[in-house]
Amino acid sequence: MKQTYTASNICNAIDCLDKTVQYEYLNPRNHGQIKIVSVKKPEGPIVIRRRKSPVDSFGKEESLSPQMIWRVANALNTGIPVNLDRILGASYNTRSVLESLLAYTPDIRFCYPGRWENIDGHLTTKRGHKHIILSDVPHAIGSFAELHLGEDCVISEIPSLGMMYDVVPVVQPDADPVAIEIKRRHSQIQVALYEIAKSLDMRTWLAVEDHGIKYNGTPILQHQKIVTDLRSENAISLYPDAIDVAKHIDCMYFNGGLPFAFEVEHTTGVTSGLTRMLNFRNKAEHLNTHYVIVAPDEDRTMVMQKSQPSQFDEIEPLYFSYSQVEDLYSFISRHGGRMYGVKKDFLLNFMEPCKAA
Repeated sequence: MKQTYTASNICNAIDCLDKTVQYEYLNPRNHGQIKIVSVKKPEGPIVIRRRKSPVDSFGKEESLSPQMIWRVANALNTGIPVNLDRILGASYNTRSVLESLLAYTPDIRFCYPGRWENIDGHLTTKRGHKHIILSDVPHAIGSFAELHLGEDCVISEIPSLGMMYDVVPVVQPDADPVAIEIKRRHSQIQVALYEIAKSLDMRTWLAVEDHGIKYNGTPILQHQKIVTDLRSENAISLYPDAIDVAKHIDCMYFNGGLPFAFEVEHTTGVTSGLTRMLNFRNKAEHLNTHYVIVAPDEDRTMVMQKSQPSQFDEIEPLYFSYSQVEDLYSFISRHGGRMYGVKKDFLLNFMEPCKAA
C-alpha cells in the first residue's frame, strides 16, 4: 500500500481517465453513465455530468468537492476496505460517482469482505457489501478489477465515531457569525491537542489570547496540566525574549523540555504561524522542538506551499491534519484518556514533513 494517498493522488488518477468515455457505475444495478468534464488540480473539484440511462441526456454539471475527495483519501489510507456510503453518509449524493471513477483507476480495486453480524449474542459471518480498497497491485486503467479477499477476510463494521466537544471559545459578543464559527473550530482543535498531551503526561500551554476558553464548563486555565505561566517552565525560563513570542503560539507541549510547538491555522494565516515559530526558534535555538502547522485536510497543499521558502528550513515544519488530530483524540478518549508507555515521538507518526528530505 502507498505510504500516503491524498486528494491530489485521487485527482491525478481520475484526470488520467479518458474524458471522451461514458463510464458505467461500479454497481451493476445502476444503469446510469458518468462523463468527466474537468479535474481541477491539485485537489479538486472534479466536475462531472451524469445520466440515468444510455438513452437519456446528460444532466447539468456537478462538482465533487475537495472536502469530499479528502474524506475518501483519508479513508483509503487505512488499507482497509472502504464503503463510501459509511464514510460519506448522506452528505454527498455523488458518492457513487466518485466510487465508480476511482474503481476505474489503476490503484483502486473493489472487493466484498465478509462482515460480522451479532444478533442477540450470536456471532455469524455474512457476505459483505461492495467496498473499494487501495491495492499494491495496479490494474488496467479504465476497467474494474476485483480483489479476492478469501473466505477468512472479515471486517467489523463499527460505526465511525464522531467527535463531541464542549468548548466555548473567546469571542466578542457582536462578532460576525462566520468569525465565531472559525474561532470555535480553532478552539476545538486546541482542546484536542491538550487532551492528546495530557494522555502522554505532558503539560500544555495555550496562547494567551485563548485563556478565556471554557471546556466542559470550566475555564481552561483551571484544567489539569495546563501551563498558566511560561516563566514556571524550566525549558523556556532561560529565554526571556522567547517567552514574549511563545505566549502567542497557539499550543506548546512541555515535559521538562519543549518537544512540540503548534500553530492552528483554520483560515489562511499559515505564513504568520510559521514566522512566529521561526521567531521563537531564533530566540531559543538550543531547544529541541518540533514545529507543527495544524490545519484542515483540504488545506494541505497550501500548507506545503507556504512552508517552502528557505527561511523556514531552520524549523523543518511538520503538517498535522485536523483528521489526524481527531483520530488520535478519538482513540485516546475510547481508551480512558491515558496512553501508558507511549513516548512523545509516537506523535510524529501522525505528522508529515512539509519539505522533501
